[in-house]
Amino acid sequence: MTYHILFNPLAGNGKGEERAKRLETLLTDGARCYHDLTKLNGYAPLLRTLEPQDVLVLTGGDGTINRFLNEADYDAFENEILYYATGSGNDFLHDLDKPADAAPFSLRPYLKNLPSVTVNGQTRRFLNGIGYGIDGYCCEVGDRLRGTTDKPVNYTAIAIKGLLFHYHPVRATVTVDGQTRTFRRVWLAPTMHGRFYGGGMMVTSDQRRNNPAGTVSTCVLYGSGKLKTLLVFPSIFKGEHVKHEEMVQILTGHEITVRFDRPTALQIDGETILGVTEYSVRAGVPAAVV
Repeated sequence: MTYHILFNPLAGNGKGEERAKRLETLLTDGARCYHDLTKLNGYAPLLRTLEPQDVLVLTGGDGTINRFLNEADYDAFENEILYYATGSGNDFLHDLDKPADAAPFSLRPYLKNLPSVTVNGQTRRFLNGIGYGIDGYCCEVGDRLRGTTDKPVNYTAIAIKGLLFHYHPVRATVTVDGQTRTFRRVWLAPTMHGRFYGGGMMVTSDQRRNNPAGTVSTCVLYGSGKLKTLLVFPSIFKGEHVKHEEMVQILTGHEITVRFDRPTALQIDGETILGVTEYSVRAGVPAAVV
């Protein structure tokens, strides 16, 4: 048996390869072969070489998983797929209540019935959630900063500065399973498959991936001015923002569309898309619910 270890050297603030090498002491019952994801010319050539007993080990952060689930035809082969987190945020790991140093575990149960998002005419699956509003703005600014420094990006600081000075709330319409509502002064409107995004923000505390109903949840933070929003914002990390019902609404369903009245950055599992006015999510409904 051979463990084919796919690592992202950019994960963990550039320590992805170093962290992946820890598998030398964790996977000792077979040979180990390392593959740099930044040099891999697609997944298909590698997957075709796997023997039935071989194991694929994906290492990196949530973005690494997102790329795999959208670019690899993982349903076409039956080999085990393990995941070992080497990223810096690891919201997926947090959502599963696993520690940061969790041993490699099977990824396959979490690749079933994934929701999809359509943005600018393109549809793709996602693992954790869609960030729209100040969260998309934070990713936009973070991407620019990473191009100028090798220091870790402080997204909390970006969010605070954005709330105070740079980000302007929007008017939004949110349609959930055919029912439409309009919100003014919207700061956040993410749609989630799990509970966490943005490095530990529990934006939808009651949302569960692979829930029996097969639903996703949208959190709308709206209506208030900068100072009150800034005071409430830190409570998102503990999921306590939902207590402020006058400015937070959680909407749950199978098909959700969010429209903003002006172009705004959006992020899908940490990948930024600029100038978006609308996104639509379709939940990956289990067969028993269809």
